[in-house]
Amino acid sequence: MPSYIDFLKYSEAYPHQTGEITLLQTHISYVFLTDDYVYKIKKSVDFGFLDFTSLAKRKYYCGEELRLNRRLCPDIYLEVVPIKNRGGRFYVGGDSGKTVEYAVKMARMPDEGMMNNIISSGKLTSEMLDQVIDILVPFYQTGDSGSEITESGSPDSVGRNIRENFQQTEKFIGGSALSRKDFLTISLYAEDFLARDDLFRQRQETGRIRDCHGDLHATNICLADKVYVFDCIEFNRRLRYCDVASDVAFLAMDLDYHGLKQMSDFFIDRFVEQAGDSGLRAMLNFYKCYRAYVRGKIGLFTAHAPEVDETTKATCLEQAGRYFKLAESYARG
Repeated sequence: MPSYIDFLKYSEAYPHQTGEITLLQTHISYVFLTDDYVYKIKKSVDFGFLDFTSLAKRKYYCGEELRLNRRLCPDIYLEVVPIKNRGGRFYVGGDSGKTVEYAVKMARMPDEGMMNNIISSGKLTSEMLDQVIDILVPFYQTGDSGSEITESGSPDSVGRNIRENFQQTEKFIGGSALSRKDFLTISLYAEDFLARDDLFRQRQETGRIRDCHGDLHATNICLADKVYVFDCIEFNRRLRYCDVASDVAFLAMDLDYHGLKQMSDFFIDRFVEQAGDSGLRAMLNFYKCYRAYVRGKIGLFTAHAPEVDETTKATCLEQAGRYFKLAESYARG
């Protein structure tokens, strides 16, 4: 773990007053929660689909994270700030000292407004999903398109992403989270669906491939004074250039995962109606399967990161197993 991490757990490291500081970790980030702000630092990791192994790359992708997330959250994503070494101690921001790292500074959103917390408390409503849809429909309608983006909706491009997932999880097959039987069921289903060129071509021809969010699940949505859809994929544009169906399938899958099938169906029905996108339904199960597998993969990566504690590891493995089982249920149709 980098030496600056311990210093950023204390209020003296920050240019503003704050009380308790909480450190969260994912497989690619350290996230520090202060009273009013959040600081997200990229880990020096290379997973193939992302490469943060140099300070220059981490700085660049901090800038990309700021730029891309301002599409939906301009008042949340504030700036990129340096982490400075001054006399062997580490601080956020300031002009003096040597820059050892960079962080994305965000306004902190209310915990009680996070969709995953709302779901956990049993308070998610169809009206809340309508608010999310009101944000998403114009976002996709005005999102960037063009030949490179449209090509990302081809079976070859989509298949590359899916097969990459399979390759990256191959070493985990047979473990507690991913059985060989489930892996085979999911991978065979994916290959069969990818052979349906007509479906993918129709999505391309009707302009449904856009520069999307790429990571649209409940943890990345906040329902507060307004709707915030945050933390899009910045590190690999081919994972963000996708069919709108793939993006919304992520949230629909996540609602299924939390046992909210009726809410998931409502979300898709209302989105299809508002977006005028009846062709989305033909792709939905396939992309739900893909997205569930992605979440399972991320759980495995986080569980096997050397810096996470045993409790986090156990939780991530349990969640990964549930996501893989959900993907297998979609594959069985």
